[in-house]
Amino acid sequence: MSEELYKEMAQSIIEGDSDKSVELAKKSIELQMHPLDTITKGFVVGVNYIGDQFGKGEAFLPELVMAGEAMKAAVATLEPELMKLGESREVMGRVVLATVEGDIHEIGKTLVGTMLSASGFEVYDLGVDQPAEKIIGKALEVDAHIIGMSALLTTTMVRQREVIEELDKEGLRPRIKVMVGGAPITKDWFQKIKADGYSEDAIGAVKIAKQLVGKADA
Repeated sequence: MSEELYKEMAQSIIEGDSDKSVELAKKSIELQMHPLDTITKGFVVGVNYIGDQFGKGEAFLPELVMAGEAMKAAVATLEPELMKLGESREVMGRVVLATVEGDIHEIGKTLVGTMLSASGFEVYDLGVDQPAEKIIGKALEVDAHIIGMSALLTTTMVRQREVIEELDKEGLRPRIKVMVGGAPITKDWFQKIKADGYSEDAIGAVKIAKQLVGKADA
């Protein structure tokens, strides 16, 4: 019985159907299925599948966004059950995300946040146009393992370097790892500013985040 349900759960994510994913999450609660099983054997399978398809160029950004939203809705429905059990999922790590100062692009960063949350990271998304001290302040406040910065303009990407220089100055690296992303960000830039991780898309970002916290899938 549960095998069928797991398949339906994965399918609801693949189809990006939030109503369906919430309905299935509620059903699993009624059936007293273990919420961790529901997440890992059901919904996450769908997230991983759509991620792989996206990586191969067989699924596109809107599908990825909708899958992320459906996952978020399902996890939110199950969260109270997890709390009741007194065991949240193993937290992979804490990540502070922001779009750098002077830049107001949101979509890519939000998507990365959704995918990281769905993969078990605790995500603190500060939003857009965030100065270095705000980003670093938040990272210290929540004892973050990773800072993820997005920039979509060549004029604002220099702010990523400023944050890294500030972290160095305050002796916070390598304790806090830095991931960068955004349209103008290249491998050359990532190496030049000595960031710890760089990805062109949200799926890649999750992989890199796992590597940076030492939880990479073998």
